[in-house]
This record gives sequence, C-alpha cells and structure tokens, in this order.
Amino acid sequence: MRALVISGGGSKGAFAGGVAQFLIQEAQHKYDIFVGTSTGSLLISHLALNKLDKIKEIYSSVDQDSIFNNCPFLIKKKHGVEIIAINHWNVVKNFIRGKKTFGESENLRKLIRESITKEEFEELKEGDMDVVVTVSNLSLNQVEYKSINECTYDEFCDWVWISSNYTPFMSLVKKDGCEYADGGLGSLVPIEEALSRGATEVDVVVLHTEVNYLNRMSSKNPFDLITTIFGFMLDRIENQNIRIGKLVANQRDAIINFYYTPTVLTTNSLIFNKERMTLWWKRGYLYAKNKNEETSPINPELQE
Repeated sequence: MRALVISGGGSKGAFAGGVAQFLIQEAQHKYDIFVGTSTGSLLISHLALNKLDKIKEIYSSVDQDSIFNNCPFLIKKKHGVEIIAINHWNVVKNFIRGKKTFGESENLRKLIRESITKEEFEELKEGDMDVVVTVSNLSLNQVEYKSINECTYDEFCDWVWISSNYTPFMSLVKKDGCEYADGGLGSLVPIEEALSRGATEVDVVVLHTEVNYLNRMSSKNPFDLITTIFGFMLDRIENQNIRIGKLVANQRDAIINFYYTPTVLTTNSLIFNKERMTLWWKRGYLYAKNKNEETSPINPELQE
C-alpha cells in the first residue's frame, strides 16, 4: 500500500500541490491512503479525486478574504518585506462578540463546502482510497485522525476546516463537546498514522527546508512574536514527527520518500499572495520532477 502525506504549512501548501501533481500525473503513483494536516487536509480530497486542475485553481486564487471573515492582522510592506501588524479594531470586535481567538475563519469553511461537493464526497467514500485529516482535540489533549469513511459530508467538511484553523489567529471550534484546533499543533507531519493504516511506502511532502536556513529578525509587535513562538514550536513538533516516522518505518520495513522545500518560501505562512502561491506550485512540480529524474528517470513519453 502506498500513502501520500502532506504536512501543515499554510500558504506553502501550494508547493505541496505542485509536488503532488507531478507524483500523480507524471510519476503515475497510485495512492491507497492520503493523510493531511492543516493545509495538507485542504489538498488531499482533490488529489484523491485526481482533480488537480481544480485544486490548483483554488490555491492560485485564494487570498486573505477567502480565509477570514474577520482578519486579525494587517499586511504591510517595509523595505520590500511583508510584515504583519495587529488590526486592533478587528481583534477588539472579536472579543466583544465573546470569541476566544483574535480572528475568525468562517470564509474558509464556506470555501471548503464550495470546493468539495456532496457528489465528490460520495465518490471518494465509495472508492477504495482512505482520506484522513488530522485535528487537535484541546479538551482531551490528544491528536485525532478523521477518515472520510467514518464521516458524513457535513462532518468531513468541518474536520477539514478544523484541521486548517491556525488558532489563535483563526477559529476555535467546539464540536462533540470538545474544543478543536489545527492538527499541526499535535501532528504536523502524520507519517506514523499513514504507517499504522498499513502503508508500506510513503511519499511525504514537508513544507519546510530539510536544514534550517532561517535566522529570524527581532519581533516587531506582539503578533509577530506569537507567530515566531508558534513557528518555533511547530518546528520542534515537525522534527519529532519525522523522527518517529522514520523509526516506525524502520520497524515495519516501510519506505519513506521525503520532499522538502529546497529553499525558505516564506517566514509567514498566514500571508496568502496569489502570484507567489502560483509560483510555488510550479516550483513544487519542478522540484519533484528533478528529484525523481535523479533517482529513476521518468518514461520520456510521460514528459511530453
């Protein structure tokens, strides 16, 4: 059994989409299991349906308004570099409404329902593939994996949305009596879950460089500091997930193929820039193509 695992990474998910497009269309990899966290969970349903053009269009047109109905920050350019600043009015407005987070992402929930139709959901559920999204149950202090085979349409769309909610900037969701947030808070690269579901070979897209090239600048404001702290925490979670995944794969004689981003794509994955994300998709495709040609050249007929 072969699995595709896509890590969390916000706007960097466009790079993962490009990698997956090559692996599915050109390398002709047939996957039995798709596991995604956060932005990865947004991709996997369409990848499983082989609707690559559709998800590429979504990722190349999404912006802040597509995600947030109440965006907690402003994007400013300073010396040619994009930085985020607090949108004080929106944050205060959210607190007045009794919300527990700085911003709200109901628009993303609507986008998910518009992009995954009931017919597509039923097609996936009737198929042989397993599509799994990762969520963090804050109430029970545990990571949960939600398979499409165990969900109704409404439940699945909600789990995909919950998996992508980068709390506290995005919505905190109460479901089944528990509070849920972004799956990346517990399992950013869910390799172990793919292996536990029977995968013997796993292609893993990690939306981070294999070696740390980043030396962060000093924080400019409280939001900048929070994103830096979260970035540090998520890096540690990612490293732990990969180490455990390698250990489990070794115990089960499974193969893992890693696809890291070759360069630092962005220092803030909450900034959704259409032109940049379109470029990242192309770069992901070319990176996967070059990596596969180095190891096992693709049939020339497939490259035409």
